[in-house]
Amino acid sequence: MAKQTNTKRACCIRCGKCCIKSSPTLQVQDLGLITDGTINKASLYTLRVGEIVQDPVNKKLAQITKSIIKIKEVNENTACLYFDKKEKDCTIYDNRPSQCASLKCWDTDEFMEIFEGEALGIRDIVSDGVLLGLIDEHEKRCSYSLIEGQVREIERGGEGVVQEILDILRFDYELRPFISEKLNLDLEELDLCFGRPLMDTIIMFGLKVVQGPDGSFLLTRF
Repeated sequence: MAKQTNTKRACCIRCGKCCIKSSPTLQVQDLGLITDGTINKASLYTLRVGEIVQDPVNKKLAQITKSIIKIKEVNENTACLYFDKKEKDCTIYDNRPSQCASLKCWDTDEFMEIFEGEALGIRDIVSDGVLLGLIDEHEKRCSYSLIEGQVREIERGGEGVVQEILDILRFDYELRPFISEKLNLDLEELDLCFGRPLMDTIIMFGLKVVQGPDGSFLLTRF
């Protein structure tokens, strides 16, 4: 990323533009913000390997090659969950994540140094062996590489392949409330553990799920 400079500005005026565009990815140095409760786990989600997202540096869509943890955005918006739109203020400004603290729109050097550093991983946050085992099993059965391969086979495999995809989506859909109940976890925390629900992210493959009158799930073109 080429260095960006703005000769008309030398300090943050807290306009909120960076907070509206996206939420930050967490780095290893941000772990203390979770352990001290500044950022709660229900406010986080994981972007899993294979998801198609907009690269914040080159602004192009790309599949990510390493899972990253982000603060959630406001529904149907890209604004960070901790951004107060009315006040144009970060509600955790004094204890904001390292990417936010380093971001200077008039000079990106410090941000790039942080951005290229070590990202926070799920095993930095979760230590429970049972939950980690479930996360690994979920990744094995619900990986985006597996789903992508199945999607490519739809035309040749027909209804049988469609059903296999639906089985993957249903496993992800039913696992979350089950784990929430059995392990006494906030359902909202499971976006951190298992990524965003596949029923939502399947749209990146040009597909969507609709529920029939009988409660069954149908896969259609988006």
